[in-house]
Amino acid sequence: MLNKNQAIEKMNRLGKARKPFLFVIDFLGVNSIIFQPDEINDSEILFSIGSYTNADKSKFRTTNPQLSFFKFPIPFQSYLDSFEKVKKHLDFGNTYLVNLTQPTPISLSIGTQEIFYRSNAPYKLWLKDQFVVFSPEIFVQIEKDSIASFPMKGTIDAAIPDAERIILNDVKEKAEHNTIVDLIRNDLSMLASNVRVERFRYIERVKTNQKELLQVSSKIVGDLGSDFFDELGSRFFQLLPAGSISGAPKTKTLEVIQEAENYNRGFYTGVFGYFDGQNMDSAVMIRFIDEQNGTLVFKSGGGITIFSKAENEYQELIDKVYVPIY
Repeated sequence: MLNKNQAIEKMNRLGKARKPFLFVIDFLGVNSIIFQPDEINDSEILFSIGSYTNADKSKFRTTNPQLSFFKFPIPFQSYLDSFEKVKKHLDFGNTYLVNLTQPTPISLSIGTQEIFYRSNAPYKLWLKDQFVVFSPEIFVQIEKDSIASFPMKGTIDAAIPDAERIILNDVKEKAEHNTIVDLIRNDLSMLASNVRVERFRYIERVKTNQKELLQVSSKIVGDLGSDFFDELGSRFFQLLPAGSISGAPKTKTLEVIQEAENYNRGFYTGVFGYFDGQNMDSAVMIRFIDEQNGTLVFKSGGGITIFSKAENEYQELIDKVYVPIY
């Protein structure tokens, strides 16, 4: 495990040398894991990041084809206590958007390594005896001299009649998404020129073991200098933590999160990715199951704005507790 300064130095060194590496960074950027390809042991860590993977599915054999999945959400009153702390800061104008998360104990009939192999997600990571993540959300992609980010804000049950129209016209969801797009534009502007929104509030479908969800994303792009990778670590850490899972303004909102959540996110809502020596792909660590002394804990949440209602946000937190196995 590397601390922040060690991680930045190693990413700078490998980036300047254009040497490939896998990186995993926790929510607050305190702890990081950085491995070159020959250092990765597939019995300890598995990853699938876009076209990059060390997983050989031919070696996988399911232990239980029939998935049994149960979740045990915190009581609504416990969630409400945290929600009201956030609303207090929103009312005072200390923050405009807070990503409020909570842990949900779960019971599964299969292990976390099997979840990695069987889950359907573009970004997956498994660390033995620590956690598994199956994320639908890109953090940043870098190809040649271009950087792109894809913030995901807004989730609704696809089975609700007219769900797409409802989510796209919801006042709270619009405010939340607009705030995050503006935040990500500002973040990318620290590193890139000609930053612009190429796609705004488009719908993606996510199938789960329980239902199908609609999620709203946008695409923001910018132009990089040819020397970007020479200081890859220093520049990449400027973007952290990801705006979509913290809020705006970032510094004060992080204080609000620490006050309201009362638990340690750890690697949940951090970022992981792969640099191949020329390009980079990375994801936000949402849809996350922690292993805690033999107990499985699913961490989830959503964005809170001045328009939010506690009952709706509590239900969204529960809806996001799923595995994309179907």
